[in-house]
Amino acid sequence: MTNKNVCVVLMTTFVLAGCSTMAPNYSQPAAPIPADWPGSAASRTEAAQLQQKTAAAIPWQEFFVDTKLRTLMELALKNNRDLRVAALNIERLQALYQIRRSDLIPKFEASASANFQRIPGDLSASGSTMTTHQYNVGLGIISYELDLFGRVRSLKDQALEQYLASEQAQRTVQISLVSQVAGAWLALAADRERLQRAKDTLTSQQESYKLTRSRFEAGVSSSLALNQAQTTVDAARVDIARYTTMVAQDENALNLVVGSQVSAELLPQALSETITAMKDIDPGLPSEVLLHRPDILQAENQLKSLNANIGAARAAFFPRITLVSSVGFGSTELSGLFKGDAFAWSILPRVSLPIFDGGANKANLKVAEVDRDIAVAQYEKSIQNAFREVADALAQKGTIDELVAAQKSLTDAISESCKLSQARFDKGVDSYLAVLDSQRSLYGAQQNLITARLTSLANQVTLYKVLGGGGAN
Repeated sequence: MTNKNVCVVLMTTFVLAGCSTMAPNYSQPAAPIPADWPGSAASRTEAAQLQQKTAAAIPWQEFFVDTKLRTLMELALKNNRDLRVAALNIERLQALYQIRRSDLIPKFEASASANFQRIPGDLSASGSTMTTHQYNVGLGIISYELDLFGRVRSLKDQALEQYLASEQAQRTVQISLVSQVAGAWLALAADRERLQRAKDTLTSQQESYKLTRSRFEAGVSSSLALNQAQTTVDAARVDIARYTTMVAQDENALNLVVGSQVSAELLPQALSETITAMKDIDPGLPSEVLLHRPDILQAENQLKSLNANIGAARAAFFPRITLVSSVGFGSTELSGLFKGDAFAWSILPRVSLPIFDGGANKANLKVAEVDRDIAVAQYEKSIQNAFREVADALAQKGTIDELVAAQKSLTDAISESCKLSQARFDKGVDSYLAVLDSQRSLYGAQQNLITARLTSLANQVTLYKVLGGGGAN
């Protein structure tokens, strides 16, 4: 074989490496969800108010406008261990993909060797002791598989989709982390406000108790009124103890999700200060929004990965051709290594064809096909779960404003009633029991108003999360 022919053989390996795979043509499964959100009046109103920018396209820095909250999110993205693990998984799968992709390209190795051998006279052809020397330098291909049936390329495609899935997994972790920080921060704000409300109530109830006790000692008030006043004081003390514990637990939860100790100046003081901590968003259409959620994109990448794996399983039924070759120079004298007729080459093709494997290849293909079908079902289920999450959030969003307004109106009405009860008591028209009862009702309404406002803000965070927001930097 001439030098020209050797070059032709080597070039042919690159051409053969570009062959197509035996994987099935991928077709994105149809989304098993309605074309619009559930047809309730609340959801329909929200779905009709479309904006050009979807939640997934709104960075969390734009959605969360409170500077303290944004600072905490930056710390969480820097310190959180779950996000760190997700980033390391991306690096790992990227390296695996590089390994698979490198299998498509012949690997060349330069070598140099020297062989010195003494042959005894009994073994030499001349009957005399001989000493031989051999020097070689060369460049060769190390066991390169000619990917005639796309087995290596299918494995490369599988590794690529796994790598892309890991990127989507990191976005999913980031979305979850951002929403967890916001949820913990809002819960702390609400519990701090509840605690302060309980402390204010305790102060006022202690004053009322002192007044009632004085009236009781003067014979003006009954023991029932005194006991009722005592119960309101004790109830406030119970709430202070409970909310103090909850505030401490909220701070611990916030420290955990942020990944470091949160300084006091970054903590919220009251929920009423965070009402404008976030922007409002609109949901868009299901097909436009859900298919761009990172967890759904991750499920689709996994589906594509298993679809490519079918190609590798199919290729296992066909011959595998591997090639080992080298070109170089050899000589018995080091000085003559590059002189004269020292050029040498070798080509060692190897063909293996499965004849009997006990049904292993057929079983592997079946496993690959079933894995692909399972991935299809999981992909469709992830879309359905996402649809429900958004639909539930929209259902709550459609009524939460009315709930907050009604609770605010109820609180204002009870507050006015409390003032009237106090006035009637001061004029001697009514007993102090009516005042105590109205004070208890007002305290409960104020706590319920805090809960309603927290629900409204948490709904904004949830809607932003389930629509895929928070994954963009």
